[in-house]
Amino acid sequence: MKTVNKEMIISDLLQIDTGLAVILRNHGMHCVGCPSASGETLAQAASGHGMDVDGLIEEMNVYLNNQGNISE
Repeated sequence: MKTVNKEMIISDLLQIDTGLAVILRNHGMHCVGCPSASGETLAQAASGHGMDVDGLIEEMNVYLNNQGNISE
């Protein structure tokens, strides 16, 4: 299972699972497609938007963990 950490670059997060973009947008980070997303870590982006990076990471990792538990 992939996990998210605060040192990951935003664009790398989106390559893990595009659903992570929805979580970022829901928290007010609407710049997931902007040029800084390719060079900014999650910690830097969260700090710039006044977000709790640890809470964001937890939510993303719960999401990723649940992706493997969905039955089709």
